[in-house]
Parts: sequence; structure tokens; C-alpha cells
Amino acid sequence: MKKVAIVHDWLTGMRGGEKCLESICDVFPEADIYTLIHIPGTVSKKIEKHKIITSFVQKFPGIQKYYRYYLPFFPKAVESFDLSAYEIVISSSHCAAKGAIPGKGNLHVCYCHTPVRYVSDMSEQYFKRGKAGAVKHALLKPALDFIDRWDKRTTGRVSYFIANSMNVARRIKTRYERDAVVIYPPVDIDAFYSKREEDYYLIVSAFAPYKRVDIAIEAFNRLGKPLIVIGKGQDEKKLRKMAKPNIKFVGWVSDEKLADFYSRCRSFIFPGEEDFGITPVEAQASGKPVIAYGKGGQLETVKDINSCGKDNPTGIFFYSQDADSLIDAVRIFEEKRKLFNPVLIRENAERFNRERFVKEFRRFVEEKITEFKKEGY
Repeated sequence: MKKVAIVHDWLTGMRGGEKCLESICDVFPEADIYTLIHIPGTVSKKIEKHKIITSFVQKFPGIQKYYRYYLPFFPKAVESFDLSAYEIVISSSHCAAKGAIPGKGNLHVCYCHTPVRYVSDMSEQYFKRGKAGAVKHALLKPALDFIDRWDKRTTGRVSYFIANSMNVARRIKTRYERDAVVIYPPVDIDAFYSKREEDYYLIVSAFAPYKRVDIAIEAFNRLGKPLIVIGKGQDEKKLRKMAKPNIKFVGWVSDEKLADFYSRCRSFIFPGEEDFGITPVEAQASGKPVIAYGKGGQLETVKDINSCGKDNPTGIFFYSQDADSLIDAVRIFEEKRKLFNPVLIRENAERFNRERFVKEFRRFVEEKITEFKKEGY
């Protein structure tokens, strides 16, 4: 490959975007990584062995904890990267990375996890509900409007878009008026396994408002069934206060413990709307059925029992994002549990394996290099 730079929004933890970045690093093992913020030790060794260049916001006070509050500075920060020496720029973007400026005539491929949600169709869901959330949103609105305009204006800097799902490809078409090829994110299928189920349901999620963990807490308060909640985040205090004793919070856990929790759960609960959603795939890799809100990326990863019947279902959807609808779905699941086959559920997850991602991503970039040369860039 030619000299490559990877631009990633921020390196502050190992979430879905960073797991994708790991596999992009497998495609480009010699690439330099540019990022707005890097908190050393928060991402994998595979990522941190690369040369990592941060932006000027890295030096802002309180940046490690409050980096999202510096959102208005991100456009200028990502534009400050000098990428002129790189023949290929790969942006891994859910916020500002896609606005990176490649060298003149050089290739820029954007792997888009989502068009920036803070300013688009889900902006309201990124802020807390109630009066405090409304005030926060009102104060930020001028900055969000600026980023909205900048995000649309800089679309031309991208040579080709890759979307992480059909869901995101449609949003790219709507927002940017650009086509995108779909390459599903990588999931480390081999890290997960199935054990005999125990009497608990499971959630793995950050505690952000749009994740709607509150729906699950309310539903399981009323159901009285055991629920284990893995995760942390801004709504943690509120969620813990809501929960009855049948709900147990365990924080974030190691990869080994996470796989064990997946392996023994009765079913995985997914109440939010995601662009793709890696955790439902991890649950299926563990042979466990998924009870999910029927919107977003999970429509592409979960086979709903109500639409496929006995044809190897892997989960159940509920279509109203509230506790009543989730309760109904849990009760249907309990009635139809015997229709879910752990072996076939895992087979469904295997189509999202890491090796497939690396192969498809490498082939796409190599093809586009050839096209770029033919078009005379």
C-alpha cells in the first residue's frame, strides 16, 4: 500500500468505532493515526503501537473528562492536521474525522459509522430529557448549527464513502447526497461462546440518554425478572436510583468476563436505536437471542421471529420504544424460547466476522486506488 494516514475522531475507550479501527489497522499496519484526543491506555495495544498524532485540543483543560464540551473546536482541529505527505487518507468517522483535508489529488476514503448525530436526525436524543436538557440544547444550538453547515460543506473532501450498514448508507444519501458501499463492522466472533443459560437477562451499554436503558429498567422493575446491566455513563446515578433489587449493575468488565456474562444469559436486551449495533451481534455469537427495538441497524443483524417464523429466528423486535412494548416482547420470548437454536443463532453472527471485514476493506481501497489513477487524480 501507499503511505497511509488514518484519521479517527478520538481515542478515549474501546467502543464499536475503536474495534473497527483495530481492523483497519490490520489492513494498514504501517499507517499513522491522527486523532483529536488520545487518552493513553484507553485503547488496545494494536492501536497504540501506531504513531499517534493529536490535535491542539489535546492540551485543553479537562479534555480527558469533558472533551465532548469542546465540540465547537473540532472542525478547526481536524482541519489543522497536515496530511499532504500521505497518498491515502482513511477517515473513521462519526463526528468530525470525515472533514480531514487530504493532500491535493490524493485519495480519501471515509468509513462512516454515522453522519454526525449531534446535529442531524438524532440531535435531541443526545441531550438529557427535561428542563436541564432543553437548556443545554438551547445553549449549544449556535455551535451545533455551525457544525451542521461545516459537516455538509466538507463532504466534497471525501473521495468515496463506506457505510457500516444499509441504515447508515441511506442516511449518507439523504444528508450528503452521496452513494456509499456497505461493509459491515468486524466482530471478534471467536471471542464468544455459549454455556447453559441461567435465569438472567443482560444489557451491555453506555448510559447515554439515546441508549434508552431507562426503558429496560422500568420494564424489568415491573416484570421482576433478574437483569444484569454492564456499562457506565452520564445517566448512571439516575438509572441506579430507578432500579429495584432484581436489577444488578456491574460497571464495565474485562473482555473475558463480558464473554462469560453473554454466554450464560437467557436473552440480550437492546432498547436503543443504533446505526449498526455491535453488542447484539456479540450476543448472537454467544448463541443468545436478542430482544431489540425494531429500528436502525438491528434490523440488519437480527432475524425477528415474527417475520421469519420458525426459519432460524435469532430474536424478537418491539416497535414502540417504551416499557410496555418491551414487556410484551419479553413475555412472547418466554412463550417461544424453544424455537431459538443457539447453534443457528451463532451462524447468523458469523457473517460479521473480523476476517471478512479486513478482506472487504482491503479490496475496496485497492480498487479505488486503481480507479483514482485511471481518472487522472
